Amino acid sequence: MGASSGPKFSGMQKQVLGLYRGFLRAARSKSPEDRRRIESFVSAEFRRNSKLVDRKNFLYIEYLLRRGKKQLEQLNSPATLGLSSLNLSFSENQKP
Repeated sequence: MGASSGPKFSGMQKQVLGLYRGFLRAARSKSPEDRRRIESFVSAEFRRNSKLVDRKNFLYIEYLLRRGKKQLEQLNSPATLGLSSLNLSFSENQKP
C-alpha cells in the first residue's frame, strides 16, 4: 500500500469518526424506516455537537465519546429498534 494523501486526523478525531461509522453500520441491521430515522438522528447529533462544542474542550469531547459508545452498544443489541434522545444540555463550562 502506498502513502495516503488524505487529511491527517488526531487520535480523538479518529475516535469520533469511528463512532459515527459504527452508528451507520449498526443502523444497517434495523428496518429501512428505523435505519433512516437512526441515520438522520445520528447525523443531526454529530453536526450539532461539532458546532456547539469547542474543539479544545477535550474533557467534554471524551464524555460525549463515552456516552456515544454506550448508545452504540445499546443500538447493536438485537432487541433495540431505534434511538431516543434525552434532551440533556450541558454548558461547555459545566462538568457533565
